[in-house]
Amino acid sequence: MRRREFITLLGGAAAWPLTARAQQRERMRRMGVLVGALAADDPEWQSRGTAFVQALAQLGWIEGRDMRIDYRFGLSNAERQRKLAAELVALGPDVMLAGGATAVAAAQTATRTLPIVFANVVDPVGNGLVASLARPGGNATGFMSVEFGLSSKWLELLKQIAPSVTRVMVIRTVNTGDIGQFGAMQAVAPRFGVELMPAAWRDAGGMERDIAAFARGSNNGLIVTNAGTTQTIREVIIRLAARHRLPAVYPFRGFVAEGGLISYAIDQTEGYRLAAGYVDRILKGEKPADLPVQAPTRYELVINLKTAKALGIEVPAALLARADEVIE
Repeated sequence: MRRREFITLLGGAAAWPLTARAQQRERMRRMGVLVGALAADDPEWQSRGTAFVQALAQLGWIEGRDMRIDYRFGLSNAERQRKLAAELVALGPDVMLAGGATAVAAAQTATRTLPIVFANVVDPVGNGLVASLARPGGNATGFMSVEFGLSSKWLELLKQIAPSVTRVMVIRTVNTGDIGQFGAMQAVAPRFGVELMPAAWRDAGGMERDIAAFARGSNNGLIVTNAGTTQTIREVIIRLAARHRLPAVYPFRGFVAEGGLISYAIDQTEGYRLAAGYVDRILKGEKPADLPVQAPTRYELVINLKTAKALGIEVPAALLARADEVIE
């Protein structure tokens, strides 16, 4: 073999790995998105989904160019979510995004190897989704939506905006996250002079009967815990709170935007923006087991003055001054 031919061949061989790496970077990646509680046309999902896709684009992952995204919506039905998770895994994605604890659980039932990034999950350790916040240890990691101590703040806000309240119905589910939230409220309830009455989330009809029965008493208020399932009947809860003139504190801004009185919560879109960063890191080779679960660091206070007026409530000036958003 001539020397020039050998050098050419050697140079070409050395370039093969570079070419392969370039092709690997350029191939379209695939992601499955499983949304636990919301429907595709729900304004809350549209806001969160848009934030996620925009954050991905800022990191160089353009949907339709670099990334194909398959969406499924579980609508708070655990059996449906397990079926949809299996469908997504069968499509062979590189990574999954799961919104809510039940969606993560469904995804982990379908796969224990495919990387899963979650957004807005309550108590991922208590729900058995990760080993610990600092070292998740399995195939899932992501971003929490609440810390249990926040629950006592909801009770404090209710007493500030409606000081006469002495009986509080707490709408909750039976998962570990809600147990922790209710426990935090129980710890401070004597200090605020209130009696807590838990009401397990059911269907809309059951919720209507529970609230109607509770409202027959006096000096009543309402707190809705941070659970994805409550979002599916938020219109019902808001309507019943208005009908029975119950001052209520909500766990998501969307409740207040649709007519609820007050909320203190994270920006729900922020968890999805941040999740895009973990998706990017995983696609570049990092493992979920090594990426710590992150807790919220900022909460927003939102007040609906129109609703306050309808309830005959004069919002304290100090509370208005602290609000991040006032809806008039």
